[in-house]
Amino acid sequence: MIKRWLAAWQIAAVYVGTVVGAGFATGKEIIAFFTQYGKIGTMGVLISGWLFAWLGMRMMMMARALRASSYKQLNDYLFGKTASTFVTFIMTIMIVGVTSVMLSGAGALFEEQLGLPKPLGMLATIVLVFAVMLYDAKGLFAVNVFVVPMMILFSFVLLGKLLLGGEWCGPSSSSPSSWSAFFSPLSYAAFNLAMAQPVLVPLASEAEDDRVVKWGALLGGILLTSILLSSHFVLLSFPHVLRYEIPMAEIVRTFFTYFYWLYLFIIYGEIFTSIIGGVFGLQRQFQAFSSTLFLAILFLILYTISSFRYGSLLSFLYPMFGYISLLFLVLLLFRKIPQTSK
Repeated sequence: MIKRWLAAWQIAAVYVGTVVGAGFATGKEIIAFFTQYGKIGTMGVLISGWLFAWLGMRMMMMARALRASSYKQLNDYLFGKTASTFVTFIMTIMIVGVTSVMLSGAGALFEEQLGLPKPLGMLATIVLVFAVMLYDAKGLFAVNVFVVPMMILFSFVLLGKLLLGGEWCGPSSSSPSSWSAFFSPLSYAAFNLAMAQPVLVPLASEAEDDRVVKWGALLGGILLTSILLSSHFVLLSFPHVLRYEIPMAEIVRTFFTYFYWLYLFIIYGEIFTSIIGGVFGLQRQFQAFSSTLFLAILFLILYTISSFRYGSLLSFLYPMFGYISLLFLVLLLFRKIPQTSK
């Protein structure tokens, strides 16, 4: 039983580490999807958390029943083989794009906060990711099991400080409720479930048994909900939070100065786990190639892309991927889990 719970915790940690990225850590993503709607956004967080737990479990159980070793095989079942080729192609481009953004963010963190050259930060991150990937799934588990508890602890320490100071959920800048407030938790869950698919699908197939997968998905959903709620409450408690590009950094710098360096480490950890998740998913998708050669080529591509400004490309791809993600969400809801299980 203890062994199963440890295995489930590993899956949950990878789930959290994959979903939580730089946008989450800075607070910008949470504001865009939840906090800008004020206290109504709290309900949105709970809806997203429920979707993460339930649909994350359905996705992983489907992958396990299909014996899917990559996200292409699950897409074949969900979208049909003809449409799946297009969907997987767009998804692969998006994973490469988002992973490149994360790599660029790691370099920017070195440049802006440590005063070191951005290329040095990117190269250092690539070396670390390469070292982790040499251990394959064990490396993925090890990093997330180390970083994710720190994310959780940090988010609850900030919330606890607010509660003790009596400043929790004070005045906030929020927009009136609208239809977008209703669709935000759906689109947030859809996008992140689709982005987590390349990591969670092979992990589900390789897991010890069905119970480990179910417990891991449920625990991951609960943890994601907890972190989202605590960060949402922190952001909701401060006025003028919508003004800042990196609102969480402004809050930590202003009100929790002694946590600032820890916060920078947490941001880097969240970026790092997202990069590892993207690389792991791509590696599993193209597993026919030599692992070391594939990683070398992939890192060269990621480094090249992250060195350029390619906002116009992502501005075209993001809406398309958003529509595919919503369809992915619907198919997860209504497609039956195959009876043949591993």
